Amino acid sequence: MTIFSAAMLLFIVMDPFGNIPLFMTAMSHVKPERYKRVIVRELLIALGVLVAFLFLGRYLLRLLQISETALTAAGGTVLLLIAIKMIFPRSGGLSEDTPDGEPFIVPLAIPYVAGPSAMASVLLIMTREPARWPEWLGAVVLAWLEWLGAVVLAWLVSGAIICASGPLVRMLGKKALTAIERLMGMVLVAVAIQMLMSGVAQFMGQ
Repeated sequence: MTIFSAAMLLFIVMDPFGNIPLFMTAMSHVKPERYKRVIVRELLIALGVLVAFLFLGRYLLRLLQISETALTAAGGTVLLLIAIKMIFPRSGGLSEDTPDGEPFIVPLAIPYVAGPSAMASVLLIMTREPARWPEWLGAVVLAWLEWLGAVVLAWLVSGAIICASGPLVRMLGKKALTAIERLMGMVLVAVAIQMLMSGVAQFMGQ
């Protein structure tokens, strides 16, 4: 998995196009002069959460004694459920529980951007290639920088789309945004099935 393929996977899971209406609903009570500042603040908090999972996820998996094979199969299953939800979204959802006033951390940073699916994907990406995690310090730093670059790249693109939510809605319309989200869901289905098959194949080959 390269930086760009990892970033693409995270970008699809973050689902910025699907988050646009959720962000607009959650920000409906925010003063116009505070709008951009609040969005940037929440995006930075989400990035901090994802980076924390990137750095600490390896040790969490060791503590729980979860193998790479199990994580690959589980990750494929989780991503498949996420993809199905993107293609066939249920009505209502988190947007109905949006609190009045200026949001803080919940629900914009967590779970809209750094939700359980994004956190699980970061753990999965970080453990897909154990050879990139040798014990000597220099290689560890290089590996961290590589995966950190993937997280930041996906976050930057997602954040740019969310920050431009108003112009995008006016230019593309809600139907076009919905169609894009469905297409991203179809791509994620293929990725999820491949990961699930890889995990099963690794288990059968043991």
